[in-house]
Amino acid sequence: MHNKYYCNINIYFFELIIYLLVLTANKLRMNINFSTATFKDFENIPGYDMMDRADIYYDFIEYMKTNGHRYRLQNNTGCSSVMNIGDEEEATKEMVSFVTSDYLGLTQHPKVKQAAIKGIEKFGAGSAATPLIGGYYSYHNELETKIAEFFGRTGDEAVTFTTGYTANSATLQILLQKEDIAILDMAVHASVYEGCILTNRKTFPHNDLAALEHILKTSEDKYRTKLVVIDGVYSQDGDTAPIEEIYKLVKKYNAYLMIDDVHGVGILGKTGRGTIEDTGLLDKIDIITGTFSKTFGNLGGYVIANKNLINFIRFQSRQQIFSATIAPGTAAGIIRAIDLIDEEPHLRFKLWENINYLKKGLDELGLDTGTTCSAVVPVKIGDPHLTLDIGKMLLDRGVYTNPIMYPAVARKNGRIRMSVTATHEIQHLDKTLNAFEDINKKLHIAKK
Repeated sequence: MHNKYYCNINIYFFELIIYLLVLTANKLRMNINFSTATFKDFENIPGYDMMDRADIYYDFIEYMKTNGHRYRLQNNTGCSSVMNIGDEEEATKEMVSFVTSDYLGLTQHPKVKQAAIKGIEKFGAGSAATPLIGGYYSYHNELETKIAEFFGRTGDEAVTFTTGYTANSATLQILLQKEDIAILDMAVHASVYEGCILTNRKTFPHNDLAALEHILKTSEDKYRTKLVVIDGVYSQDGDTAPIEEIYKLVKKYNAYLMIDDVHGVGILGKTGRGTIEDTGLLDKIDIITGTFSKTFGNLGGYVIANKNLINFIRFQSRQQIFSATIAPGTAAGIIRAIDLIDEEPHLRFKLWENINYLKKGLDELGLDTGTTCSAVVPVKIGDPHLTLDIGKMLLDRGVYTNPIMYPAVARKNGRIRMSVTATHEIQHLDKTLNAFEDINKKLHIAKK
């Protein structure tokens, strides 16, 4: 009995050792060190087919879990400043949350919820078709009219997509071909990069006007269409683009300008129309894109431009032709949320009170919040794995944030990214500041 028991244990340990040796050999053969690896290292491993890459990546994720770094944490409550986090692998826990971009708290606004319910009651749960073959409803027309009017685009039109990501990628893919060029601020969203796979592409260092002008000048007579693409507010640093200066350069060299202002709309601008509003250029930017999943608290994306360009996108974009349209409840909720930007400006004022309070506290601790001037507040750390460690330490202290590392940012520019909302209370912000203060005492992450 005892001999059989010990024999089974020996077999188990022998198998475990073999597994670890194979795993180590695989890692060495790939020249990937799990302790310093990032997601990017597994995208395309020479000599490894898709199953091999999936197997190795699974091992990497399991390795990260053993070190306390977990991804895709499960939320058990709706978007809010406080959320219940956890699943069968980890006990549930109530956290102060900075991971959603529900900046004005409209996902939980009773008027938005009621509008969504009425939309479902009137039209049902879904659209059940693509827009060209029966999936275009009166609520889609109302939504497209409403978002174009929100930006004061008299005479222009809008087209909607099921996600903000698709609004960018689908639009760029159909507008720019091999004879054209996209000129991108290097910090634009991944959806923009994906949208440029069919065209020529050049990037310029973030907000570098001299570099942008050089590209415009050298590209002026080489391409059919020259489209400069920037963000209004940049998603990782929370800083803004010098829109007026970029607009002047674009027009000087006979190019077009597209601005994605997903993190600015509802937050910046005198009336919440975003970064473009205060420049006086809302009616002059060639293409404005955005999402309904942040300030508007729902799901979907939009593109606003002159009616001929919008008509072209409607009938040529593959994602328009072959994807079902926004659901009735979603559209009704968005329409109500758009009105609330003007009806309840106190939400924006409360948001800015929270942004200023948190940023002031972080700055007083000596932490590096960069050049943010929006609801996106980063604490820059540098080393990606130290960033992950700090993310775990914050979770242990009841603060749920996003550790951001390469390839979302440069390899040595990891940061803890926080999205501040109007629903955060002072006690939530104080708890967060106390957690950072405690971590700083242990790890000395303040600026030297």
